[in-house]
Amino acid sequence: MSLMTPLRKLRKRWKAFWYVNWIKTYYFNLKMFPFKTAMKLPVYIYGNYKLTNLCGTVRIEAPIKKGMIGFGHPFEVRTRSSGLGEIVLAGTLVFKGHVHIERDVYFQVGYDAYCEIGNFSSLGSQVIFICRERIVLGDYVRVTYQTQVLDSIFHQLIDLKTNTKKPKTAPVELGSYNWVGNRSTIMKGTKTSDYTTIGSNSLCNKDYSALGNHIVIGGVPAKLLQTEVTRDWEGEQHILDSLLVCKK
Repeated sequence: MSLMTPLRKLRKRWKAFWYVNWIKTYYFNLKMFPFKTAMKLPVYIYGNYKLTNLCGTVRIEAPIKKGMIGFGHPFEVRTRSSGLGEIVLAGTLVFKGHVHIERDVYFQVGYDAYCEIGNFSSLGSQVIFICRERIVLGDYVRVTYQTQVLDSIFHQLIDLKTNTKKPKTAPVELGSYNWVGNRSTIMKGTKTSDYTTIGSNSLCNKDYSALGNHIVIGGVPAKLLQTEVTRDWEGEQHILDSLLVCKK
């Protein structure tokens, strides 16, 4: 048993080494950071992630560690990838600590847009994440697979009664310790407080923060379902942390 544990650790590290796309990893870091920071390799690119546009700005407002941020980082149960992961980074992206984004995620921060992702937050596989104005995720925000996070409706709508244009974008803010159930849609104008749980297949499109902390919302559109309930974040924290720390 004492021998197998080190062997398992070595195997995990070896697998993690081969998962990383080292060419794209070095390219991304050298492109987005000053040389001294880039050589610490704070961002890992895993697998065949497409780097479509890297003309924006990336800041890390936390102590720099190797592999603390990962695109394509496999931390879910599923083991296969469709090769759909893509990064479009034309605006400002700020990381507040360890952040990992699963495989097959379309991740876009548009021109003049601002995106901030908190410590130990993550996006699950096949998430569509598009920031055209402002998206802020607090610490420990878990956006699960096949969810959409969008601060824009993309197409212009006109109110025919007043002949005025409706806003295409509005900021999205998810508080810390939020859990977003799979196949949900987070639309422009969504705002949640800390310790909010969003049920699967929900549509969020307004400010829910006045409902307080430790709540469950869900439905189409989402409404308050339960109060005084939360995920066992403290009990699961060591598991969540281990999943989102690079096995160097």
